[in-house]
Amino acid sequence: MRILIVEDEERLSQALVEIFKRNRYSVDAVYTGTDGLNYASSNIYDAIVLDIMLPGMDGLTVLKHLREEKNQVPVILLTAKDEIDDKVKGLDCGADDYLTKPYSTEELLARVRALTRRRGEIQDTTLTRGDLSLNKSSCMLISEKGEEIKLSLKEFQILELLFENPGQIISKERLLEKIWGGDSEAEFNNVEVYISFIRKKIKQLKTRTKIDTTRGLGYSLIEGK
Repeated sequence: MRILIVEDEERLSQALVEIFKRNRYSVDAVYTGTDGLNYASSNIYDAIVLDIMLPGMDGLTVLKHLREEKNQVPVILLTAKDEIDDKVKGLDCGADDYLTKPYSTEELLARVRALTRRRGEIQDTTLTRGDLSLNKSSCMLISEKGEEIKLSLKEFQILELLFENPGQIISKERLLEKIWGGDSEAEFNNVEVYISFIRKKIKQLKTRTKIDTTRGLGYSLIEGK
């Protein structure tokens, strides 16, 4: 799952990045409203943490533009003002939730989990496709017979995307954007290497469910017979 943080206080932003990473999220951080809108418009994020007071373009304006573009990504607004008017304006602009500074990081993580649950991406649960399961709380890949194998973070994130889109072809471009991020220097070779790692682990579990390659298009999770 990928989170975008739009916060102009760089020390706070970097602290949030580390906290989200420790909780197995992929994270991008930008410091202006203009950059926030540009990144958010890529449609690769599962949730956005958006400060209201930003240079270049304030958070409410960013949010208005996103909703005008029919971008329905969940947004949590951050504000230093504990005023009803700010909260009402934010919700009227399309915010899904808000937090007033100072706030606890535990509460922020809980709010993000709650928003993603509403979108059907439930954390701490197990996804199953054919005879293969992915435990989202432990990053374990599990066979029908109960055999388990541990996944690295990127292996887990790639498989999570494949599990949540069964039968659909996921392009290398989308995997790079979603898992590594738009500004990453990672290349298609990085995707190919991780797909190879995952296939070896699936092979160890001796399952019929496999990762299929459609040449020139990408990868899909298929349930073998």
